[in-house]
Amino acid sequence: MASMLALVGLFLLTPRISRAGAQSIGVCYGLNGNDLPSTQDVINLYNEKGIAKMRIYAPFPQVLNALRGSNIELIVDVANEDIEPLASDASAAAHWVQDNILRYSPDVQFKYIAVGNEVLPNFDNAKYILPAMENLQNAIIAAGLQDQIKVSTATYTALLAVSSPPSQGSFGNDSKLFMKPIINFLVQNNAPLLVNIYPYFGYIGDPANIGLEYALFTSPGIVVQDGLLGYQNLFDAMLDAHYTALEREEGGNTVEIVVSETGWPSEGSSASSVENAGTYYKNLINHVKGGSGTPRRPGKAIETYLFAMFDENEKTGDETEKHFGLFTPNKQPKYAVSFT
Repeated sequence: MASMLALVGLFLLTPRISRAGAQSIGVCYGLNGNDLPSTQDVINLYNEKGIAKMRIYAPFPQVLNALRGSNIELIVDVANEDIEPLASDASAAAHWVQDNILRYSPDVQFKYIAVGNEVLPNFDNAKYILPAMENLQNAIIAAGLQDQIKVSTATYTALLAVSSPPSQGSFGNDSKLFMKPIINFLVQNNAPLLVNIYPYFGYIGDPANIGLEYALFTSPGIVVQDGLLGYQNLFDAMLDAHYTALEREEGGNTVEIVVSETGWPSEGSSASSVENAGTYYKNLINHVKGGSGTPRRPGKAIETYLFAMFDENEKTGDETEKHFGLFTPNKQPKYAVSFT
C-alpha cells in the first residue's frame, strides 16, 4: 500500500475528459466497501473526469437517483439471486421494469440490462436466464423503450471450451446448449452480448506460455500468428475467441460484443502492482477507443467498461479482488489514465 500511495502523485488522471472522445469507455461502480465516497460524490467524480458510461450490479435506488440528469449511460444488472422470480412471473418482470427503469427514465440514460453476471450452465439459476431476459424484453417493449434499452447477459471466458488460437474459439457442449437460445434472443432483438474479458487472469493462469508484455499491450510485435491474423495483445485474442464462438452458432456472426468488465489489480499477487495496472489501463483505453478494433473485427472502437471505479475492501475471494480500483476510496486517482 505504501508503494501505491507513493506513486499516486505520478499517476494522475486528466482533470477533464472530453465526452466526445470517451464514448467507448465506461467504468463499473461497485459498492462492496465500507469506506467509499457518498453516491453523489461518485456521480460528481464521473462527471468531473468525463466518464460517460457506468455499470452497476443491481438497481440501487441511491445510485439511480444520483444519476438523474447526469447523461451517464448505464448498464444495470439483475443480480444473480433475483433472476428466478423474473423468469417465473411476467408480472414480476413488468414490476421490475416499472420500479427500476420507468421510475427513473428519461432522467437516467439506461442502455443495457444485464440479466445475471458470469452464470455458468451448471449453476442452479442458469435455466432462468433466458426466460427472465424474455420477460424483461416484453416489459421493455410494452414501455416503448426497445430501441433505447437492450436486454442481455454478462458472461466470461469460462464458457469457452477452446480459446486459443482465437480462430478455434468455441463453446463447450454444455455452454453451447446454454448459449444457443440466448444468441437467438440477441439476434432477434439486435442486442449485444456482454462479456467480461480479463487478460490478467489469462496471464496468471498460464504464465509459462503467456508473456506479461502480451497481457499488458506492450509486446513490440506479433506474438500469436493465427492464419492470416496476427495478435499483439491478449485482450484482442480473448475477445476474438468469443467472436469465433458466436460465429459458429446460427446468426451469431451478427452479434456485437460489449466488454462489460476488464481490469488489472494493483496489489495481491506477484503480477499485481501499480505499475502493471497503470500500464494495462492506459494501453487498454488507447486501444479500445482508437478505432482499430480487433484482427477479426477491425475498424471500430470497442465499447468497454473498466473494472472498477474504487478499491472495495469488502470484496470476498482473493486479496486482489479488493484492489481493482481506478481510484482509492478518498477519490484519488491511482494511475496516469487519460480518456482524451
